[in-house]
Amino acid sequence: MSTNQLDKKSEAWSALFSEPMSDLVKRYTASVFFDKRLWEADMAGSLAHAEMLGGEGILSAQDVRDIQQGMARIRQEIESGEFEWKLDLEDVHLNIEARLTQLVGDAGKRLHTGRSRNDQVATDVRLWLRGEIDLITELLKALQLALVEVAERHVDVILPGFTHLQVAQPVSFAHHLLAYVEMFARDAERMADVRRRTNRLPLGSAALAGTTYPLDRERVARTLGMVDEHGVAQVCQNSLDGVSDRDFAIEFTAAASLCMVHISRLSEELILWMSQNFGFVKIADRFTTGSSIMPQKKNPDVPELARGKTGRVVGHLMGLITLMKGQPLAYNKDNQEDKEPLFDTVDTLKDTLRIFADMVGGQLNPATGLKEGGITVDAQAMEAAARKGYATATDLADYLVKKGLPFRDAHETVAHAVKAATAAGCDLSELPLAELQRFHPAIENDVYGCLSLRGSLDARNTLGGTAPTQVRRQLERHRQRLA
Repeated sequence: MSTNQLDKKSEAWSALFSEPMSDLVKRYTASVFFDKRLWEADMAGSLAHAEMLGGEGILSAQDVRDIQQGMARIRQEIESGEFEWKLDLEDVHLNIEARLTQLVGDAGKRLHTGRSRNDQVATDVRLWLRGEIDLITELLKALQLALVEVAERHVDVILPGFTHLQVAQPVSFAHHLLAYVEMFARDAERMADVRRRTNRLPLGSAALAGTTYPLDRERVARTLGMVDEHGVAQVCQNSLDGVSDRDFAIEFTAAASLCMVHISRLSEELILWMSQNFGFVKIADRFTTGSSIMPQKKNPDVPELARGKTGRVVGHLMGLITLMKGQPLAYNKDNQEDKEPLFDTVDTLKDTLRIFADMVGGQLNPATGLKEGGITVDAQAMEAAARKGYATATDLADYLVKKGLPFRDAHETVAHAVKAATAAGCDLSELPLAELQRFHPAIENDVYGCLSLRGSLDARNTLGGTAPTQVRRQLERHRQRLA
């Protein structure tokens, strides 16, 4: 088939058919207008494939040079916006192949030797996703650093810790923020693990059964950087699995979903903390909006939208799992439907991480060299809220245990003391010593040290605890880890 025929008929298999594809089917089955973002990965895979074919004597040295020159021209056209993406050519692969054949003739036709679009697209998606995972990993690092920076400024700020959204025990605000740093650190670990399994080469699996040509698949893998930490080429070992596997896309979307869940939890807290009923934090105006009817409103749109977009990403995960569940081996056209949810998941996660790092940490002012904006903390409002819910009740129980009471007895004793303080409309620390001794004679004047919010914080000086000493150690650990 000539270059013009390929461009005109669009289908690389058209000689078999007695009638052309209908325009409706053409639009329904085409993917070029969303998979064209794979162009750079597609070209990288094709160039590595051509180089290997030349090394094995399957292509001539001149053919390889022609392909390289043609690809360089296509890259220039795409980057400049001159490249014409054609619906008739169905997808990114045929668009590039057709243009290459226009430019270099028969060498372009020979490029597809020993491969199929089945292993070609599987390779392209893996290469593209590998690069996106690397970007996401950097964005996760930036968000963790933003949280660490805010935490470093608020180690001694007391926040009411909640369970069941009821005041439970006082914690350092920095300690609370570092809980999210731990979550995002695990997200980064998961991304690294997904990347390892994504970074394997399907190319050479051909349509499903491998190929009769003497391909050096390991060479292609090394050229594309699909190697392990020891430099060993990573190649899909079963041709059927190589063309049909989309586990890596599902794994990525699962990891992305969990990351978005963590962002959603942080969003929910920011939304609560920003409300007048809490008043714990303020978010920079550039991340909020007003009301069309209520002039006093400042709405936390970014956290709310991130909370909503979490459902969107989780929905993509469900869609991909459902896409794969009924497919027999090997490749099926269903797999074209993996790209839009995967692409949207990547875009949503990247945008959300980027905006959250900015919203939490603020922006650098070049004039002062300081971060501005971001989250502003009202330490007084936090501490006042911590005083409302008898947050040091557990500390009184621990005090009695150290005086020799069994914990369950101490728990019951403190419950009576809280009941009395509630009736009196005061905090436990405001009850007179004589009143406290009415609940147990072992209580002495030193009890007030453990009933203070600061004393409660300082007492939890164990690994992972909220004592400022421990929090500073964790901050140093995170600084070293993220350096």
